[in-house]
Order: sequence, then structure tokens, then C-alpha cells
Amino acid sequence: MNGDAGVMSVLIDIILPVFAIVGIGFAATRFAWISAAGTEGLGTFVFNFAVPAMLFRAMATRDMPDPIEWEFLIAYYGAGYLAWGIGIWISKRWFGRDWATASVVGMSGGFGNTVMLGLPLVHLAYGEAGLLPVFLIISFHSWQLFFVVTVMVEAAKGRRGRIAALLYDVIRGLVTNPIIMGLLAGVAWKTAGFALPGPADRFLGLLGAAAIPCSLFVLGASLARYELKGALPQAGVATFLKLVLHPLAAYVIGAHVFDLAPMWLSIVVIVAATPVGINVYLFGLRYDTGTATVATSILLSTLLSVVSLAGVLLLLGVR
Repeated sequence: MNGDAGVMSVLIDIILPVFAIVGIGFAATRFAWISAAGTEGLGTFVFNFAVPAMLFRAMATRDMPDPIEWEFLIAYYGAGYLAWGIGIWISKRWFGRDWATASVVGMSGGFGNTVMLGLPLVHLAYGEAGLLPVFLIISFHSWQLFFVVTVMVEAAKGRRGRIAALLYDVIRGLVTNPIIMGLLAGVAWKTAGFALPGPADRFLGLLGAAAIPCSLFVLGASLARYELKGALPQAGVATFLKLVLHPLAAYVIGAHVFDLAPMWLSIVVIVAATPVGINVYLFGLRYDTGTATVATSILLSTLLSVVSLAGVLLLLGVR
């Protein structure tokens, strides 16, 4: 297959279907074809029902790697923390931000949209076989990154007494997060040696099948709330860290430090190359810091990821 044909294959077979649904969600919200309440309800369905069902069924019906691919996780999170650390340094040194704001804005460089974009991309590229590595990343993603940034922001704001309660908050967040609980319940079911009865398997399959298209629609609807207007230069830096440095560092660590298997290496790079996750903005709202920059980073990185992800898939030889 020549180069032009390879580009067209990636664009048509993988990138176009994913971002077409994102675009429909964006347009439906911008032109009021769907109400805010409708979007909110669909988002609740996705994250409380469809995604947990998909994750439970996947984990309950396939074997976990033995041992766990810690090298894979280190490649992803090591690269993410590197991008985050550089983002903090640039935010403070170049843009004069305070420590709390730098911690949140810097997080844009290492926190990707793993559920709403990473899962669909990997599923289209590798099918069911590619989902397990993504599930491993998701199982560690939000809780440990949010724990770290919470400690940093709370310390920066001088509320060290609050830090003592963070462990409780993290545990409470885990047991009330449907996505994490779907993962853990699926692992527990498989570990116990149970098989999924036919009707339960079909039920979970039908419910979980809605997760990917609905999550992409919700992503587009969420992006419609943002505009390219908040601290654009710093948002541009965060976008570069997320779309370029994070996947590049993940590749270097995965290929040259740990020698990951080809599929695992490709997936760690693809997930690392996803744009800034919307949860970073929600975290900024929680502490009322860096929201304009993060919102711009989310929209800018998502727009540019149409091209950057196509390039990543081509470089990895995904067709």
C-alpha cells in the first residue's frame, strides 16, 4: 500500500467515523437540536450505565495478563507525569502562574481523553483484542492523577489540614465511580471463576454497545460549550505537550526502555496521543483556577487531534 493510500485508509476507516460522531454532537448542541438537559441525560447514561456495562463484560470474559503489564503502565504514566511536570514548569516560569494554577493547567499535558476518545480509537484499530490495555490505563487514570493534583493544589492554597482527609476522599471516589466499579466488578467476577450466563452476556453486550457512539456524541456536545479565547499561547503549549510530547515519551519508554509487544506499544502511544481530557476542566472548576486556559486547551487539542492522531496511526503502521 503506497503512502497516499495509507493516509486515506486511516482517515476514512478510523479517524472519520470517530470524529464524525463528535461533530454531530457538537453541531446538535451548538444549533440547539438537542437540549442541555438531553445532553446531560445522555452523559449520565453513558458514564453510569453503558460504559460500566461494557467494562464489566469485557473484564469478566477475558483473562488478565499474568503478570500485570506494569511496564505498559509505567510507559503511559511516566510519559504523562513528564509532560505534566514540564507543563507546571512552563506555566510558572514563562507565564507567571501561581503554583495552584500551574498544577491544574500543567495537568493538561498528561491527562488524556481515555474513555470518550481512547476507547473508540483503539476499538476501531484493534477490535476487542485492543480493549484490555485501555482498560488497564482507565483503571488507574482518574483516581491517581486527581489525588496527586489535589494534594498539590491544597498544599499551594495552604490547606494542609485538608490533605489528611484526601485518602478517604479517594476511596469514596473509587467506590462511587461507576466506571471504576464496573472494571473492578468484572475483574472480581472473572477471578471468582464465574461464567456469564447467556442472557446476562447479551444484555450487557447490548447495553455496552451504546457506550462508544454515545460517548463520542457527548464529547462533541461538551466541546460546544468551549471557545478558543482563554490564554491561547499557554493553551497552545499545553496542546503541544499533550499531542506531541506525551505520545513521543510513551513511545520512547515503551520501545527503548521496556521493549513492549507491538500491539501494547501501539496502544500506549495512541492513548497518550488523545487530546486533553474534559475532567481537567472540571477539576479547574472545583478549585476556581485555570479554567479558561484548560477549556481552550481541550477544544484546541481536540480539533488538532484529528490530524495528529491520523499521523500517529500512520507512523505506527495501523491500517
